[in-house]
Amino acid sequence: MKKLQLLAATALTLCIASPSFAQDNTTPPAQDDQSQSYDGANEIVVTATLRNETVQDVPVAVTAVPAELLQNAGVQDIKGLEQLAPSLQTTTGQSAATGSSFSIRGIGTAGDNPGFEPAVGVFIDGVFRPRAGVALAELPELDRVEILRGPQGTLFGRNTSAGAVRVFTAQPKFEFGGHIEGSYGNYNAWELNGGVTGPVSEQFAVRLDAGIRKRDGYIHDVNTGRDINNIDRYNFRGQALLDTGAVTFRLIADYYHTDEACCGAVSVARGSLANAINAVAVPQGLIGMYTGSPSDRRMAVSPNRNYGEQVKDGGVSGELNWDLGSVNLTSITAYRKWSANRDQDIDFSGIDRAYRDDYHVNLNDFTQELRFQGSLFGGKLDWLIGGFFLNESLKLRDTVKIGNDGNRYVDTVFAGALGAAPPAGFGTPLQFFGSLGPTVPLFGAALLNPAVPNSLAALQAAYGASLGPLVGCFRAQVGTAPSSLCVVPGFSGTPVPGLAALVTNPLPGAVAGQGNNPDLFNVKTNAIALFTHNIINVNDKISITLGARWNHEKKTLDATINNNLGSCAFFDQVRAGNAAAATYAKYLTAAGLFNNLFLLSCNPAVNSEFNGTYAHSRSEDKITGTAKLSVKFTDKVLGYFSYDRGYKSGGYNLDQATFDSVLLGGNGAQGSDLAFGSETVDSFELGFKTSFSRAFTLNAALFRAKYHDLQNLVFSGNNFVVQNIKSSTSQGIELESIVRPSRDFTLRLAYTFLDAKYDKSNNFTGTPLAGLEGQQIQNQPRNVITGAATWTPHLFGNINGLLHVDARYNSATEIAGVSTTFPGQGIVRNDEYVLVDARIGLQTEDGKIRGEFFVDNLTNQYYNITGFAVPEQTGNYAGYPGYPRFYGVRLRYGF
Repeated sequence: MKKLQLLAATALTLCIASPSFAQDNTTPPAQDDQSQSYDGANEIVVTATLRNETVQDVPVAVTAVPAELLQNAGVQDIKGLEQLAPSLQTTTGQSAATGSSFSIRGIGTAGDNPGFEPAVGVFIDGVFRPRAGVALAELPELDRVEILRGPQGTLFGRNTSAGAVRVFTAQPKFEFGGHIEGSYGNYNAWELNGGVTGPVSEQFAVRLDAGIRKRDGYIHDVNTGRDINNIDRYNFRGQALLDTGAVTFRLIADYYHTDEACCGAVSVARGSLANAINAVAVPQGLIGMYTGSPSDRRMAVSPNRNYGEQVKDGGVSGELNWDLGSVNLTSITAYRKWSANRDQDIDFSGIDRAYRDDYHVNLNDFTQELRFQGSLFGGKLDWLIGGFFLNESLKLRDTVKIGNDGNRYVDTVFAGALGAAPPAGFGTPLQFFGSLGPTVPLFGAALLNPAVPNSLAALQAAYGASLGPLVGCFRAQVGTAPSSLCVVPGFSGTPVPGLAALVTNPLPGAVAGQGNNPDLFNVKTNAIALFTHNIINVNDKISITLGARWNHEKKTLDATINNNLGSCAFFDQVRAGNAAAATYAKYLTAAGLFNNLFLLSCNPAVNSEFNGTYAHSRSEDKITGTAKLSVKFTDKVLGYFSYDRGYKSGGYNLDQATFDSVLLGGNGAQGSDLAFGSETVDSFELGFKTSFSRAFTLNAALFRAKYHDLQNLVFSGNNFVVQNIKSSTSQGIELESIVRPSRDFTLRLAYTFLDAKYDKSNNFTGTPLAGLEGQQIQNQPRNVITGAATWTPHLFGNINGLLHVDARYNSATEIAGVSTTFPGQGIVRNDEYVLVDARIGLQTEDGKIRGEFFVDNLTNQYYNITGFAVPEQTGNYAGYPGYPRFYGVRLRYGF
């Protein structure tokens, strides 16, 4: 692997050191029209500043991916872009719909919670997609993709603090044409898509695209034999384009539908509670946890639970561009409706501990953007002003429920812990809910064991020096020993009515199916912004860009929490001040058992203490902006220095587990508990763009971004909480080079060195991030190299060959947990690895007809997309595995 890294770096270095290398070793093409009919190394026109400029002329760090490369690389959704852009990373967690995220330069937003908004904005045909999962639908025929690195808030809004991904689909054409494409591969994968376009009149054209794709899952359930992480989706999209010359209007309507099983997680590391899982599973003839290698891509799922996920996404948008003479007007209006419905086995094991059933999220968005732009003073000032409005309605129905093994798992965990020899335990397995049968004593009843006399010496001999005296007080308050036996300060020997009945009977337990009944969250967002972006052309070599944006946003939350979990009943009595329950809780606390019993029996995600209705609202006003100095040193070298102020809005964590319990020292559930604050960033960048020849470009960017109150969703061991991190830094170097010595050969190389850390000045003591001060942000590799080579040699007649290879190298990455065995390493991690995709085939010179064999993940490399500590299973960690080797054949016919 080190050799591969060295070779890739050497290749990039050769390009940097010898810009004429490609030309010097290539026979000059014939000087005819055909030889000049292809774009040079990076002559792609982009609109990163909402103006038409080539990549080499715009003072922005942007990766532009043209349609030809997207097709050759087999990019079918935005996740596929990371194979071509080293600073972009995509992850998918518990759900492809609500647990997906993008990061650029190490900064992103991850978490299975639709209340979290992205740090990387995604725009498809100018329309903002409000969540990463909303943007992961199948992509139709594309024109290009622009990946803008670094804060983009001035032009693109409040949730682009890390960057933006802009997708441009193919427009209707004023000549008849179309295509049909099909593929078949392993895992019974097949796909069929097509499109047709043409004129209705001289000024009006239409286009229709549609597709369907299916594939079996690649994660195998060892209990039922089913496969998870399959694909089953279809889409269609219609467009109309009016072009009168001065006025263009583009209308788009689309719909996407998926019905899949996602997302499976494999066991990566197992702690002591893995034994409890297997102890519950084995008597039922089940595998509790698969203990083979994660690369087997096998997991244990409860037979009566599933990972079904259905997504519906549709919308309509209209873009108006009107040349008013000295001023151009652009208006983009859109309405989108997205919904996801899913089930989930949330204990990630073969037992039926907990699950989600009919979880539903619905997101409706109306957006309006209006821009005016023009020039003044003979082109010295290129000005732009605009406004943006968003109205969003987010509704969530959460349905966490306890399964058939809920009580049995809790009792098994405590039976193992309490069965340890004193003083760690009581020397015999004990339970609380009676689910293990009469052979295992109840905890309270065991302390009253008549075989142990009511004397301090006997109690200390039986239960240990520290617990023995507590047992004496306990017996006295139950009424089976004299009050004089209680000698522990702060404890009474006075009998408590009802305590004997409480401790000698099982605690009220959970009934399968109890839990959220359901929880309902409703968040409404209204956001408005005014912005300006102006380029001052000092002369033909120097330009200054100044821009600012005022952002106003208001969010209102309404939530109804409704839980009916039976195993919360005892704790509800404690909270209500019931004498017997409060006394028992006091002894459980002294024995170090109460908190764990509470969190396992009445988990924060289903705690009936939080039942009620909640309302809260928050608003914020932020100013963001940009300042850039661009210098054209020569016709072939552009340099720039920029400052950007970015912003990501605050919001609400839509999870009742965020509330704090009075039984754990909190002040009780309040609507404000769900709120989290905004994050801001100050980013500085120095960049150079060089075009030493038509065949070669080399771009470099050095960046440093300081993030304040970075939003981070972390698992606290009991629940997921939002932690606004006071100070974080993302800095590094990016290199991109394109070599295109001839029409039929293109080589793209890119490298990112990323130093993205939680600053040492943070104090994470007592938080889930404890020990990570000054460490690399988890799941962010420090070194990434990407390469893509395409060769389309002429073979005979009208036929060209096709050979395409792209690869991505990631250095070793720590993902989740902190290893005590290997300091500095994560429990879930990736060693350095390379992903290689390849295609070989034939195509006509115009590319309309082609056939190819393809393979993705050529070496069948295993890696974890992300990972996590499994809830309620201390020491158990799971990972979401990357895809295995996929291969097949694809045919395309264009007309």
